Amino acid sequence: MAVGLVVILTSLLPCLHASLPVMASVSFTGMHDWGNRFEGTLVFPVEEEVYGWKVTIDFNYPVILQLSHEKTTIHSSSFDKKRFVLVNNLSHGIMHDNSTLAMTIGGQYNRSTSDPPITATATFVNLIHDGQVVISASPAVPSEKYNYAEVLEKSILFYEAQRSGKLPPTNRIPWRGDSALLDLGEHFEDLTGGWYDAGDHIKFGFPMAGSVSMLAWGLIEFKDAYAAAGQLDYMYDCIRWPLEWLMKAHTSRNELYVQVGQGNLDHRFWGRPEDMAMARPPYKITAQRPGSDVAGEYAAAMAAGYIAFKDKDPNFAADLLRHAKEIYTFGLEYNSTYTKSLPQSAAQFYGSSDYDDELCWGGAWLYLATGEEKYLNDSRKYHRPGTSWGQSWGNKELGCKVLLHNVTGDDKYAADIIGTFADWMPGGTVPYFSSGQAFRDKWGSLRHTANMAFVALVAAEHGLHSTEYRAWAKSQIHIALGDTGRSFVVGFGVNPPSHPHHRSSSCPMMPAPCSQEALTRPEPSPHTVYGGLVGGPSHEGGYKDDRQDYVQNEVACDYNAGFQSAVAGLKHLSITGQLP
Repeated sequence: MAVGLVVILTSLLPCLHASLPVMASVSFTGMHDWGNRFEGTLVFPVEEEVYGWKVTIDFNYPVILQLSHEKTTIHSSSFDKKRFVLVNNLSHGIMHDNSTLAMTIGGQYNRSTSDPPITATATFVNLIHDGQVVISASPAVPSEKYNYAEVLEKSILFYEAQRSGKLPPTNRIPWRGDSALLDLGEHFEDLTGGWYDAGDHIKFGFPMAGSVSMLAWGLIEFKDAYAAAGQLDYMYDCIRWPLEWLMKAHTSRNELYVQVGQGNLDHRFWGRPEDMAMARPPYKITAQRPGSDVAGEYAAAMAAGYIAFKDKDPNFAADLLRHAKEIYTFGLEYNSTYTKSLPQSAAQFYGSSDYDDELCWGGAWLYLATGEEKYLNDSRKYHRPGTSWGQSWGNKELGCKVLLHNVTGDDKYAADIIGTFADWMPGGTVPYFSSGQAFRDKWGSLRHTANMAFVALVAAEHGLHSTEYRAWAKSQIHIALGDTGRSFVVGFGVNPPSHPHHRSSSCPMMPAPCSQEALTRPEPSPHTVYGGLVGGPSHEGGYKDDRQDYVQNEVACDYNAGFQSAVAGLKHLSITGQLP
């Protein structure tokens, strides 16, 4: 006998405030019910683009479900076998507007002739939508061309999207879940947590620590900006996450984990971190395999973290300082680059050729944290006189010069800083695009200018060419925010990037499968990795919003660090009436 089973179609559409369901009712077609066995077809009208989907079916009887097609598979079922969640198979997740999804559903169940017939309700969900909408809580200030508070908010959200490990109940990224929960050291030490580096899922300790030191420096210098933007607590939470991991990585006095995951293994996988199944080997430096560069950087990050947290959370700050001292001593006593000691780890991705700049940098931060003269002496010992290439995850020369000048007032450091910026500003050796952007290197070109903009703002705060440096820094940051007619920050401003080279944001919502197809798919990424600064224009000055172009369109933790801190500097100038 034919029985009409009611099916409810739910298609989540984007909205300014939430993703609201659009409901439609359909019935099983060609339904047959033989009392202990049934079969029918579900036909869902598709009224928008679909990228990954799931169907939840609730029966009034326990059912042994059978699927007679390849479009879907059973993802899960309730204990009583009355509810089943179906999810698309890999090759059937994409559907287009004005089409239909049809599937035959059959199964077995038990009822007597006096019992009511089998009925069911089915719900279809388009997994392209995640419901995340970010509207800045802080309105734009009339004197600001761009809403700096909104940029700070979204940049912090970017770092939340990069989190590895067990996510907290306060997680604000609906398309992220717990991941890499089996990250362990050689002796099963807990290495969960920290940040994924970029659009991939490796935890590179060197650039992670470099990012933290730049972010903490920006918080220390421009704390009032975060407070005015309503982001101060979020910022503390932002840097605490990686700082906790850096301490975990320090498993004994002369042992420091510097990486989890292997680059080539990781880069063969395109998908969510929640779905990773490849090996994730750990790498550490020891007295036998030293890495003074990465040790100096970890120490700098923790010492800067101590300064940032010493009033907010003294116990946490004390732990950071203890680790910073031990790690710095380790780096001083056992000298080498981690690239030489661990050539199989990050050498081809974040290779390091020397360690003087990190020991200079780490010593300066420890002096600022402790006031102990020995750290200042160490910093001076490793300082390199002359102009600097720039400021980056692998080059801390300029940052160290600025710190040394700030604490000593010595003219020789000032001369090096001024000479470096003379080289970077128009008329120096660093070339410029027609847009006005200084171009140091094609790999993350905006990252380099943003780092220098931040350092310029700090130097200006401490009396070096304040008017000139502030104006230049503002011009460089405003190019990233939209002065060329487009934003280079995902989810911010006019015509922002919509195809960042970022695996997890390119995938549909879980539990839909994801694959290499997400990399080449021409449509915008289904999730917005808010606040991510893309690499930016190439050496010719052009830019293409292409997910497959990891040079111009990848996002990374170190890309955002100097950028976010520079935006905080501009916000500070705005609220103090000094914005150029």
